Amino acid sequence: MSAPGSIFQRFQKFFFSKDLLRNHCAGPVSNFGIPIAAVMDTKKDPILISGPMTGSLILYSLVFMRYSMAITPRNYLLFGCHLVNECAQLTQGFRYLNYHYFGGREKSLAAGSPSN
Repeated sequence: MSAPGSIFQRFQKFFFSKDLLRNHCAGPVSNFGIPIAAVMDTKKDPILISGPMTGSLILYSLVFMRYSMAITPRNYLLFGCHLVNECAQLTQGFRYLNYHYFGGREKSLAAGSPSN
């Protein structure tokens, strides 16, 4: 059985080496901030949604989902990150379209919602 100090030293050596960056881990892990923010925004008022930005993020996620499967080795962490982002952005896109083009705004005004 190895001593706890040696396990920590091996982890520390790996964490501060170039291996962490070489195995395509650091980028997708830090990139998860985008889908987390998008999921949190699904609870906000639809008047705050930017249609052009949502469309851009939908395309961005599609491109990087494809990229994550095209490279060797395949980067499943990056794929998962952009899959979550794609779903969240599509939800935001549907909310935007419903609010601005399919009567959602009128329904919220009739219900007495504070958004205009």
